[in-house]
Amino acid sequence: MLATYGQYWRINVLTFLEYRANFIMWFGFTIVYHFTALAALFVTMHQFPTMNGWDVRQMFFLYAMWMAGHELHNAFFFNVVSVPEYVREGRFDRFLVRPLDSLFQVLTVPSQQFPDGLILATITFCVATAVVGVKVDLLYVAMVPLIAIGGALIDFGISLFVAALSFWFVRVDTLRWVVMSLEQEFTRYPISIYQRGVQFVLAFILPFAFMNYFPATYFLQKTDQGLHLNPVVGLLTPLVGLAWFAVSYAVWRVGVNHYQGTGS
Repeated sequence: MLATYGQYWRINVLTFLEYRANFIMWFGFTIVYHFTALAALFVTMHQFPTMNGWDVRQMFFLYAMWMAGHELHNAFFFNVVSVPEYVREGRFDRFLVRPLDSLFQVLTVPSQQFPDGLILATITFCVATAVVGVKVDLLYVAMVPLIAIGGALIDFGISLFVAALSFWFVRVDTLRWVVMSLEQEFTRYPISIYQRGVQFVLAFILPFAFMNYFPATYFLQKTDQGLHLNPVVGLLTPLVGLAWFAVSYAVWRVGVNHYQGTGS
């Protein structure tokens, strides 16, 4: 599997070298996308200098922390969103007749993929760390990569769960869009500004708050004014990510075992 994964990234790099203009355009789109989101955030904060105790620098840090986990997910796990399409078109069958794990094969389908967003996210997070003046100690240096990995696993676990539902429902485009919108729109702000029901969903059902809000609350030495949880829960992001992946992979295995093809 390691050898196959190495070949997968080798193909990605060769594809990037052959179609460099496409990479430049896609990288430009990534920059514009995040710049637009941050610009909208800064405009909002210009009208409201603080949002439930969070100023513009802290909001920038909040976005940068989400961006780190999200772009790590996009760099290594994004192909999972193609599963419903494979199921609808009957192309998923080919993964079942090969000797490697079906999920591993899905994630390593050759594509024009390059970790450009991850590079941008790393730079953005370093800038946000300097701007917000967070204390950079050994714990911070050790935990930030783990939190980014945990955030990526949360993103991946939720995407995998939605993808696995396509084994039963075939079309899950609407659900995928709802989940994606919920993540991209609601994680830009501290969850404490939302109603308690929304806070509960973002913390315990679709735990996007563990990608940025709870860790940022801990590192910025703030108090959770929403659910009133101890800020230390922000360090649990890696465990939350592993738990979500484990549950989603179990659902995936059940779905694969019951998969009969769209023509059956």
